[in-house]
Amino acid sequence: MSAGPDPHDFLDLDSQLSGDERDIRDAVRDFAAEQLAPHVADWYETGTLPAAELAKGFGGIGLLGMHLEGYGCAGTSAVAYGIACRELEAIDSGLRSFVSVQGSLAMYAIHRWGSEEQKRQWLPAMASGEKLGCFGLTEPDAGSDPASMRTRAVRDGSDWVLTGTKMWITNGTVADVAVVWARTDEGVRGFVVPTGTPGFTANEVKHKLSLRASLTAELVLDGVRLPADAALPDVTGLRGPLSCLNEARFGILFGVVGAARACYESAREYTLSREQFGKPLAAFQLTQRKLADLLVEVNRAGLVAMQIGRLKDAGALHHNHVSFGKLANVRSALDVARTARSMLGANGISLEYPVMRHMANLETVLTYEGTEEMHALSLGQAVTGIPAFR
Repeated sequence: MSAGPDPHDFLDLDSQLSGDERDIRDAVRDFAAEQLAPHVADWYETGTLPAAELAKGFGGIGLLGMHLEGYGCAGTSAVAYGIACRELEAIDSGLRSFVSVQGSLAMYAIHRWGSEEQKRQWLPAMASGEKLGCFGLTEPDAGSDPASMRTRAVRDGSDWVLTGTKMWITNGTVADVAVVWARTDEGVRGFVVPTGTPGFTANEVKHKLSLRASLTAELVLDGVRLPADAALPDVTGLRGPLSCLNEARFGILFGVVGAARACYESAREYTLSREQFGKPLAAFQLTQRKLADLLVEVNRAGLVAMQIGRLKDAGALHHNHVSFGKLANVRSALDVARTARSMLGANGISLEYPVMRHMANLETVLTYEGTEEMHALSLGQAVTGIPAFR
């Protein structure tokens, strides 16, 4: 007779992982438990992050750009990358964002659309964690509608001169290089901008109530002069930045499964140990119903992520699949976090437990890399053929 399903992996989803994928899971989980979990509450409370130290640690275990091929990158499967994101976000969304922005936005942009010279100059150092990158697309007045961006790049002889502002840029204050998207006479172009270039300034965004274990910046480009070869040569138009966002969203739809799992496990452990009226909270019918709901949502989100990951590895992934996963899984994770918070009672608001930290972070994850509303409209267009947001 079987002992019954594992409460931590009820549908035995990890049985679908290959040996290499399990090894990556274990390596990231061990690193996270030893190097991240003991410190994340303090980083969150103080709004700080030891970026250089983390970059070297992440680079040392091969996480940065791990799903890319060559140039010092590990070239793993998409599912392996997703599992790594899951284990990082089980600690904190900000830590997964750190890795995601580096690998799926800045590095991917250079890897997919850059020149050979740009790839050789930046990717090996970024994969090792020696250099950090950021990704400048969102602006103060251009979020869900990137086509309305105001940042401009104009030619001056053989040079480009960039002027504009980017907002909510993860790693912006610590980046060595920024991939900045700007309007040109030819359409939207991407530019590889060393952050030490005159006219480039990164200002820290303060007073955040969410994603506090993450460094966020406003980028100001005041006549930043770049050589002609700073432009990404292989793409013009919004398909460049949108392709990068699709990579980052893929990491999110896996990552939030980790956040949801952490909240469920915290609620389960707490209600099994906390006694009221002479018995554990977990013995009450209402508590068991809540635990059952959390269990279903965590495992359902895991199934969605695994299927989308296998589609990506098979070369059958459509961007609407990613919208489905981002919409469904972030919504599920946020519902799990909110319910788990209430199950911990007053302790649910304490940083001694991870639940409210995850709940607050997931409010940001719901918004960035495409809001819930935009992904819903993308799915609506996919099944009706009618674009409701234009």
